[in-house]
Amino acid sequence: QVHLVESGGGLVQAGGSLRLSCAASGNIWSWTVMGWHRQAPGKQRELVAFVTSARSSNYLDSVKGRFTISRDDVKNTVFLHMNSLESGDTAVFLCYFQTTSECKYWGQGTQVTVSS
Repeated sequence: QVHLVESGGGLVQAGGSLRLSCAASGNIWSWTVMGWHRQAPGKQRELVAFVTSARSSNYLDSVKGRFTISRDDVKNTVFLHMNSLESGDTAVFLCYFQTTSECKYWGQGTQVTVSS
């Protein structure tokens, strides 16, 4: 069994920064992809960013230039550095880890609230 624990969410003013972390414990696999989704009230869940084992990353257009994803394979942790936060970034952020067999594991979610 795999357990993902997120941290780093909270309340921040527009223009501020936050760093989210997500660490895996339990049965550790070789993770091909680590990433973050977010879900705002009344909106569909959207993929914010992901990073592959080859360190290739991809971002949602609206966060490009503001967010940076990184991973630490020794600590089985993925990070999301968020700068220049906007009110439209307010959402629950959920991390996921994907195995070589494309099985996904999800975190419980962490709330990010940006006040304008």
